Amino acid sequence: MSVAAALVDREWSLAELAAAYAYPEPVPGAPRPWLRANMVSTLDGAAQHEGRSQPISSAADMRIFGTLRALADVIVVGAETVRQEGYRPARARAEFAAAREAAGQAPAPAIAVVSASLELDFSLPLYTSPLVPTLILTGAAAAPGRIAAAEKAGATVVIAGEGRGIEPARAVRALAGLGHTRLLTEGGPRLLGQLIAAGVLDEMCLTLSPMLTAGDAQRVAGGPSVAVPRRFELVSLLEEAGFLFGRYRRS
Repeated sequence: MSVAAALVDREWSLAELAAAYAYPEPVPGAPRPWLRANMVSTLDGAAQHEGRSQPISSAADMRIFGTLRALADVIVVGAETVRQEGYRPARARAEFAAAREAAGQAPAPAIAVVSASLELDFSLPLYTSPLVPTLILTGAAAAPGRIAAAEKAGATVVIAGEGRGIEPARAVRALAGLGHTRLLTEGGPRLLGQLIAAGVLDEMCLTLSPMLTAGDAQRVAGGPSVAVPRRFELVSLLEEAGFLFGRYRRS
């Protein structure tokens, strides 16, 4: 049964949002990784405006964005999104410190950058000064020189595919092997499309922005279509100022 609620009368506290978006309780002795995505879309299907998601977002969307990050062990993101959105290391938040410690989590989630070429700027703070070392997910055919440059900068390179790119199921298993079972992906669309096609996405958190942009912006997911549309069920639906915040799980 779906749950509907409104954010109209007051601003939800971070504790209430954390409870609303809690990850499923792990099975004792056999923790299973759970991969959720968090994306925003306009009414006409645009995931970005002029290459960035911020123009179609809102204050409530950013509160939920921050909460989902604070609940996660690791944030998986594509290299192009890192470039376009100017990713920095995830920060520790005092409001979630006790809960993260009780759950056995690091003070902040790690960022895991998905890159086939490793053509990344390793002088950026994301690689040189994160609170938790940044991970780079790539394939076995990645250039050894780029792997060495990543490791020299302080990043941890994780091989999650036999060719140049990653294999989504293998990437999820590799992250779980490092102790990261609460997984969050923020896209971009190409990466999310890969995860959907591979059948590894467990949950979709989607903000529907009451805006129209037209143009040729990407959808929240791209790439090849799946043979049969995958059905997800609505878990909860929040609303504030015309923005809808849906949470869907794999049926």
